[in-house]
Amino acid sequence: QVQLVESGGGLVQAGGSLRLSCAASGRTFSNYAMAMGWFRQAPGKEREFVSAISRSGGTTYYADSVKGRFTISTDNAKNTLYLQMNSLKPEDTAVYYCAARWGVVTTSQDYHYWGQGTQVTVSS
Repeated sequence: QVQLVESGGGLVQAGGSLRLSCAASGRTFSNYAMAMGWFRQAPGKEREFVSAISRSGGTTYYADSVKGRFTISTDNAKNTLYLQMNSLKPEDTAVYYCAARWGVVTTSQDYHYWGQGTQVTVSS
């Protein structure tokens, strides 16, 4: 059992930056070794993949829409996942969710654990 809690969302103007955090708990001895990802859902739209990272951090994936602007990373000592978001656009406005899974990293939504989400709003 793993609990995930996102933070760091807020209001930012177009072109600005935010860093999202996802704190993992419940199985702190091992949950940092899980593959993890970020997803987002805008009003009236389906939840979509944003980024994912392997257990070792050696493999990362990004949606084409965020490639070159967002960076995913982990701090295993703090059991925390991050998403650095730069050059934000109004179309990035969404609720952002972190997720974790046992096994290999995937860009699908086949993750075992999900956070409650944090709101990101980019003004134009």
